Amino acid sequence: MPGKRAPLVLSVLHSLEPGGVERDLLRFTKAWRDHGLDARIALGRWEGRLEEEAPDVPYIIPPKGRLAKIDTESLWMMQQLPAIVRQVRPDVLFFPSNGLMAVAAVTKLRMGKQCPPIVLRPSNSLDERHSSPLRRRLSRMVMHAHSRIYDAVVAMAEPVRDEIILEMGVPPERVVTINNASMTAAVAARLAAERDAAVRDHPGRHFLGVGRLAPQKNFAMLLDVFARIARPQDRLTIVGEGAERGALEQQARALGIAHQLALPGHCDPLPFFAQADAFVLSSDFEGVPAVVAEALAAGIPIVATDCTVALPMMIEQVGRLVPIKDVGALAQAMDAICDDPVDTARMRARAAQFTMEATLEQWVALFERVARI
Repeated sequence: MPGKRAPLVLSVLHSLEPGGVERDLLRFTKAWRDHGLDARIALGRWEGRLEEEAPDVPYIIPPKGRLAKIDTESLWMMQQLPAIVRQVRPDVLFFPSNGLMAVAAVTKLRMGKQCPPIVLRPSNSLDERHSSPLRRRLSRMVMHAHSRIYDAVVAMAEPVRDEIILEMGVPPERVVTINNASMTAAVAARLAAERDAAVRDHPGRHFLGVGRLAPQKNFAMLLDVFARIARPQDRLTIVGEGAERGALEQQARALGIAHQLALPGHCDPLPFFAQADAFVLSSDFEGVPAVVAEALAAGIPIVATDCTVALPMMIEQVGRLVPIKDVGALAQAMDAICDDPVDTARMRARAAQFTMEATLEQWVALFERVARI
């Protein structure tokens, strides 16, 4: 309709602490704005290493308060978000993570009919396979209890759709599949070009892990496995930062592999894909891991734990998939992966499904559909 304005989309983040969700949303928001949407971010606190990467988009940040800290950040956003929504008056509220579901529920409860339509994108697996049966049942009960507050729920890959319907009880017509836009087409091309141009003449095998140094990523198991299979000249690099750094460094010393481990911290992981001989995902649970899409774009051999229903779709016939928390299976796969043939053409074609350019129109169509304008 001529003259119809673009919807105002207000997305929600706790902070700019490094993580896949935060990177996704910063990238999404810039692309949405470039496409003509009025996209803004409600941020609980302007803190975190991603400050240096944050694009020039509108942020709405409440004044400092005693709950504005990492251990109470959800309570802080529950307290502050309704006032921000009343001030900004968005057409759509977007929550990009499981970790914000409680904030969404409280916001809806406090605002009632004044609350704009809510779109949720679960960022991690919902089936809690890594947890006890009791916790799984409780988690499903909680998700079913407030699933009706969402006008749409986004599955980050087609296999995730059925999981959302089952675990959350969301009606199928409200679940939309939009592949996780892990990167732009330009980044995918850069990953491919840098790997194709790299000369990997280093001694030994170089394994790469990427992610926050957090329990979810199970880098402790990765260190154990590496210690089992490592030859004297093998190396392991884990790119990322987090609270587990000290424990991992201590574990590496105890295992006798400290001289073979590199922890470069928070930095651009893309150059590491060019030089490594294999990429390893050791997580206990994930959503649709951006790092796997990046590894596919690079064309690097991949070993991954079966930590999400999306993994088989991503690495079938181009990588090795092992059960979560299975040290023996991961060791066997890592020890063999560098000798596997690499089908770079198939890997890169699969990675192209997870670019911003491939998904942008779907996001715009979704927001226009749910907005009440």
